[in-house]
Amino acid sequence: MFLLTLPFLMMAGVGVVRCTIGPGWGLLPLLVVGPAAAAAVGGLALTLGAGAVAVAECLLFAMDMYPDVRPAGVALFAAVGVTAVGAAACRVRERRERELAQVRVVAEAAQQVLLRPVPRQVGSVAMAVRYLSASSGARVGGDLYEVVATRDRLRLIVGDVEGKGLPAIQSAAVVLGVFREAAHDDIGLAGIVDRIETSLARELGDEQFVTAILADVAVHGTKMHLLSCGHPAPLLLGAPGPRFVGPDEGSLPLGLGQLTGAPRVPLTVPFGPGDRVLFYTDGATEARNRAGDFFPLAECDSLRGGPGHAALGDPAALVDRLSDEVVRHVGHAPDDDIALLLACRLATPAGQGARPPDSGQVHSGLWRASSAGSC
Repeated sequence: MFLLTLPFLMMAGVGVVRCTIGPGWGLLPLLVVGPAAAAAVGGLALTLGAGAVAVAECLLFAMDMYPDVRPAGVALFAAVGVTAVGAAACRVRERRERELAQVRVVAEAAQQVLLRPVPRQVGSVAMAVRYLSASSGARVGGDLYEVVATRDRLRLIVGDVEGKGLPAIQSAAVVLGVFREAAHDDIGLAGIVDRIETSLARELGDEQFVTAILADVAVHGTKMHLLSCGHPAPLLLGAPGPRFVGPDEGSLPLGLGQLTGAPRVPLTVPFGPGDRVLFYTDGATEARNRAGDFFPLAECDSLRGGPGHAALGDPAALVDRLSDEVVRHVGHAPDDDIALLLACRLATPAGQGARPPDSGQVHSGLWRASSAGSC
């Protein structure tokens, strides 16, 4: 509101000073600051209003300067000229803003198709996700995630495409499209990876790749199968504290598997009631503060609150708290995309049926999926 009144306050100040010190100081040309400032901070109506006030002041002071009204005439023409130019600039800016708004609507729809909210809870598994994009004005970038719920199991993927920008988004779309289709078929994680590799071979260049980790979880069970493709190992959150579980980053990323031809072998880890497994991308572990220190993911406060900590009890609260802590550590928006996906095995009573997938929600310009349960 102050910015909208600033042009008029400036012109009023010029008028007061002019009345105080008299006409000999050449202050009238300063009135053009009003419409110029209005064009910068407001729209067409504000610019025309400020221009009208400037012209009125010039005419008013011209009456006091008769018969030598040339200074007032110069100020009058200057005010009219600046108002006209400012009004034209406002029209162009408003047209571009409308076009940008339409582009954002289209981009929003495309982003929702690419990175969909995960199910909040399926059977005894609750989930939450948070995505921070390093691309200005975008919700998605080179990181990817997806959860596919079938009749009796969940399959998920979290990955990171080498590179940034539109090429990275295109590669992420290929991986997600193949995963969404293959996850419903009666094949193992290695079979899903083979299909993704086949599709990426037609899309990626010689030096492009995608790191990813895939998981297969029974809706009701105590095990989780993991298959890593050059991706950081997930974190198991429990009473002893966070610890890395599953495969390390020694395997080859997607797109490079043909270099060795070695089969990819899944690893089975415990995933019983109360267990929480955090999948993430290296944007979280490689986030640096001004001193150059990496974010201590396994040692951070958000993950070491203890079993009774509120943030650990609710998956959505945990990923929100963790992502906020990463941003505080860096001190600004992240320099790299960050994806956080938390899977939590609830203490579901025996015999309870699986809940159908429930859509997550979008909040504050960032993808978030809230959880209906706690663990």
